[in-house]
Amino acid sequence: MLDPKKKYLQIALNSTLDEAQEIISKLPVSDRILIEAGTPLIKRYGAEGIAAIKNWYWQKVTGVTPMISSRSSSYKYFGLTGLLLSALQKQKVKSKEIPKTNADFEPYVVADLKCMDRGETEVEIAANGGANAAVALGHAPLETLDAFIQNCKKSGVDSMIDMMNVDFPLTILRNLEELPQVVILHRGVDEEHFNKEKEIPFYEISRIKSEYEILIAIAGGDTFHEVQQAAFNDADIVVVWKSFYKSTADTAKIADDFLKEIR
Repeated sequence: MLDPKKKYLQIALNSTLDEAQEIISKLPVSDRILIEAGTPLIKRYGAEGIAAIKNWYWQKVTGVTPMISSRSSSYKYFGLTGLLLSALQKQKVKSKEIPKTNADFEPYVVADLKCMDRGETEVEIAANGGANAAVALGHAPLETLDAFIQNCKKSGVDSMIDMMNVDFPLTILRNLEELPQVVILHRGVDEEHFNKEKEIPFYEISRIKSEYEILIAIAGGDTFHEVQQAAFNDADIVVVWKSFYKSTADTAKIADDFLKEIR
């Protein structure tokens, strides 16, 4: 579970699994870093991609060696690892069977499914991959969002609703049977690229928080100025991806610098 008293950096991995592994290996260990299996990555690799990222991040944070070689080309087997990790996080095994680790927090992975239908099925995919949170789109039918949130709760997965291109997020929230754990306020990549006047909806943070005690994530800005704006406007999670699309020698420093901006 996310701590409402903390501010988080969510790093979206949208490239290949090889790039994802390299980036994860270079990140600083921090309970304020969330790793996202981005939509393009999930479309390339499916639930096995989610499980691979959980596997590598688990190893990075805890020091526990994964069940299988992290360089294996047989990604289909990562689903088994995801099932194990999901079982561990839900404490379905005896505590004495859980391996001792070098960290006092659980590695947190977000599956950005952008669910628009079949809420129950997509939550199952995320949970079986070992994800701690899953994402649905605010434009999905209310029936789908309700099913998504309810099944996230049943599966022990945090629900996140992405309000990209939603004019009135509060209208969606008011009509839900139950609130998600996180609302994402999002300027899309294509919006940013083709419409330079399109702004990140920072103003929606105060509107939503004035009615609900809920965590807010801001996505769509990768500059330090935009990260500062998100923090200044009381965002709980800042999502970045451009600086982490490819692994570089500066990966760890970039992550540290972003963390400093969102304390």
